[in-house]
Amino acid sequence: MGGDLADVRAWAGELDAVHDRFVHRFSRTEPRESAFAYMRGLIAPLERKNGWTLAEQAGHAAPDRLHRLLNRIEWEADEVLDDVRDYVVDNLGDPDAVLIVDDTGFLKKGTRSAGVQRQYSGTAGRTENCQVGVFLAYAAGGGRTLIDRRLYLPTSWTDDRERCRRAGIDDAVGFETKVVMAKKMVRRAIADKIPFRWVTADAAYGFSKGWRHELEQADVFHVMATTRHDTVVTRWALDHPVHDLFTGLPRQKWKRRSCGNGAHGLRVFDWARVEVRPWHREDRRHWVLARRSVRRPEEISYYIAYCPAGTTLDELIQVAGSRWAVEECFQTAKQECGLDDYQVRRYPGWHRHITLAMAAHACLTVLRARELDAGKAETDPPSSSTSVSPRSDA
Repeated sequence: MGGDLADVRAWAGELDAVHDRFVHRFSRTEPRESAFAYMRGLIAPLERKNGWTLAEQAGHAAPDRLHRLLNRIEWEADEVLDDVRDYVVDNLGDPDAVLIVDDTGFLKKGTRSAGVQRQYSGTAGRTENCQVGVFLAYAAGGGRTLIDRRLYLPTSWTDDRERCRRAGIDDAVGFETKVVMAKKMVRRAIADKIPFRWVTADAAYGFSKGWRHELEQADVFHVMATTRHDTVVTRWALDHPVHDLFTGLPRQKWKRRSCGNGAHGLRVFDWARVEVRPWHREDRRHWVLARRSVRRPEEISYYIAYCPAGTTLDELIQVAGSRWAVEECFQTAKQECGLDDYQVRRYPGWHRHITLAMAAHACLTVLRARELDAGKAETDPPSSSTSVSPRSDA
């Protein structure tokens, strides 16, 4: 956020505003103060953010108070998360927002941390000894941040209840697939009336026909990545492989478009869509969307879309491209807010740390959104007394 005094005051003041949202969740002064000190430390420009460095940043002689906050004092991380999510909605809420599901890995040593085992980590791009968290991101016009999280517990854990108890995992917590976790987070957002228009996810989640059907039954618009082996209903078959829909498609049906900015500039691909399930309701459409690499045209990715009848190809492309926003959230939350810098092993401690790191990330996201708004206001020409509605000449 910058190193000058004004910036420090800005993020300190906004962090205080976030803290005020959930301070009532703590019954005593110590955890209230510790939660604020913990978030301040997570945002601070420290090379490493462990118990000792965060304690030193807070002016504590040892990390005992912060350890008690994460491991011993009674407070409900899910209740604090509700307050953080309300803060996000109040500041970034957008009826055109996109909910994005994805997971990320947290590399760990040993076997005692809740949920840890050798498993695939998208962060590392290979199988590692790690924990995996499933997250829900909120991508709006003003910014993007994380609004829900769950720690994935493999069957090697849920089949061993004594091991679970040692890690603070209640007997009522059973095995759930990552897709089931994703469903629950999106259902919760719907039930709590979080403003959004679209849901998107990568193929690990989007391949689930059951979840796509559930979203459709709730009339939730979505653009879900899937695999080339997925099948759809067409005029010609009940189970038509999606990759066959684009074989021999005329060249003019492919449109070269950017789906957003990436680390190396605009992400440009060739895109096409084919309508499926043509006998559905008049005001809704189903599409299979294909994204083809410009340099390696043999590389094609696929998406299943459910949307209003008037939705354009460009709109679907932008929703598909918004999925990378969650990767940006993971990167900034880890680099700037200590999302992956924790020394807790127990299940409740993981959710507590992650929730406070998400609160810190939401704070920075809101501050950046305000900076962008302020910069835009400075560059926009002053309005004239004879100005008209922006749409009056459309």
